[in-house]
Amino acid sequence: MAAFIAKQMVGNQLSAVKGGDGGDDGDDKEKAEEEERERQEAIREAEERRKEKHRKMEEEREKMRQDIRDKYNIKKKEEIVEAAPQEEPNPLMRKKKTPEELAAEAEQEELDDFTKLKNQIETQVNELKTQIEGKCVMQ
Repeated sequence: MAAFIAKQMVGNQLSAVKGGDGGDDGDDKEKAEEEERERQEAIREAEERRKEKHRKMEEEREKMRQDIRDKYNIKKKEEIVEAAPQEEPNPLMRKKKTPEELAAEAEQEELDDFTKLKNQIETQVNELKTQIEGKCVMQ
């Protein structure tokens, strides 16, 4: 108990020395907001410098690649290399279909089934016609 009272007395005196009267909350908030803005600005500037650095490095690499291509008479591969990975998308990352798209696909499948059936019936009718014409003689 005596330790608690001693801490309270020392703590009150310490806060009085620090100026902890509680009336400077507005200034503290303004300072904190200003520091946060400065921090965000510093982060943004650092990100811009990083991007510029990487862009320059990539330009240098591309220049070196082109020098090697020129030296050994190698043609630059264009979109062919980039198209191959795009053809095999990750099934987990594919775009989800909307209900409208699913309904349109189902309708298309029904139409496909209908056209298949129609074509099958037409071929059977034509076969029957040829058989009948072969058996019947027109006079």
